[in-house]
Amino acid sequence: MNTQIPQDIAELSYEQAREELINVVNQLETGGAPLEASLALWERGEALAAHCENWLAGVSQRLEAARAKHQDNEG
Repeated sequence: MNTQIPQDIAELSYEQAREELINVVNQLETGGAPLEASLALWERGEALAAHCENWLAGVSQRLEAARAKHQDNEG
C-alpha cells in the first residue's frame, strides 16, 4: 500500500489506529455524510489501514529476526 501517512496518524499506536479505523468504517457504513466528508473519511481510513499494516509488518520482521537468531544459537 503506497498511502502517505499523515504525522498525526504516524504517531498513533497500533491499537489507537485500529480503533479509529473501526470508527471510520462504521461512519462510512452508516452513510448520511456529504460526499466531501465521506471522501475525507475514506482517505483517513486508507492512511489508518496503511499505518496498521506497517505496524504488523514491523512485528513480523522482528519475529523472523528472533527466530533466525534462535536457530543460529541452536545450530
